[in-house]
Amino acid sequence: MRKFWNWVRDETGESRTLYLNGPIAEETWWGDETTPALFKEELNSGSGDITVWINSPGGDVFAAAQIYNMLCEYPGTVTVKIDGIAASAASVIAMAGFVVLMSPVSMLMVHNPATIAWGDSEEMLRAKAMLDEVKESIINAYEKKTRMSRVKLSHMMSDETWMNANKAVELGFADKILFADGEVATETEPQAIINTAGIGMLFSRAAVTNSLIGKFPKPKTKPEEPTVNTEPEGTPAESLYHRLGLITH
Repeated sequence: MRKFWNWVRDETGESRTLYLNGPIAEETWWGDETTPALFKEELNSGSGDITVWINSPGGDVFAAAQIYNMLCEYPGTVTVKIDGIAASAASVIAMAGFVVLMSPVSMLMVHNPATIAWGDSEEMLRAKAMLDEVKESIINAYEKKTRMSRVKLSHMMSDETWMNANKAVELGFADKILFADGEVATETEPQAIINTAGIGMLFSRAAVTNSLIGKFPKPKTKPEEPTVNTEPEGTPAESLYHRLGLITH
């Protein structure tokens, strides 16, 4: 089973390091309990403090919520370190840290949740109502960490706000900038690329849309007919214009 996380145990002590790399959530996060259960099992398989390195553009908001809850309930101290990007759903996970540290060259981004709705006007209204409630649940995590007003946080999400390390510390999303006191960097794991589905919080809206559309059943099509060359004879320029016309239609 592919995973978007990886645990590394410190053999010299009780501490462990968790790397969250790439988009959050395999399809198994959406609709079953296999992957969340596996993550929880690995989280609770040891004791002591843990460090969570995040380099993720986001992903499934409900998967992020489960990780956030598990980290908040963990009995040891959870330190979050953002070494690349913690955008979207990944920024929610970052809020679970007792201390949140950011690399001076990292970024944190917050924005509104998104989904794909299919149906009549009533279905569209239900989708909007659901997204509004999901947004409020996300604001709960941001408010708890930053102590900012819900109205301001809502505006930041609607505006799709990007924060460098200094700005994130200023607004309360992070507590400190990494390496400011000469701290030595820890080598991180290679970034994993995993497709996501579900309610997306990826800042690449096209990626979320394409991923979700790919889940819909494909309509049955007639057997393919032999390809007929419809390209007219003529100069290369005329041929090119003909091809572009086919593409645009």
